Amino acid sequence: MGSTVHEAKKAEAKKKGAVAVAAAGVTAAVAVAGAPLVIVGAGVAGSALLSYRWIKYRIKEGIRF
Repeated sequence: MGSTVHEAKKAEAKKKGAVAVAAAGVTAAVAVAGAPLVIVGAGVAGSALLSYRWIKYRIKEGIRF
């Protein structure tokens, strides 16, 4: 069984990933709804930033996929 610290880090990584996926989904829905390109671009940039932070966290903590 893994240690509680490791499990907590994995749970944190899972939350960060879920937020990144949710942001990407909302951005896609807004794009399909016909929002202006500036808003969609901001959503894509925000989703990319959240995804970058998620992958960076996983690498830093040594969490495998």
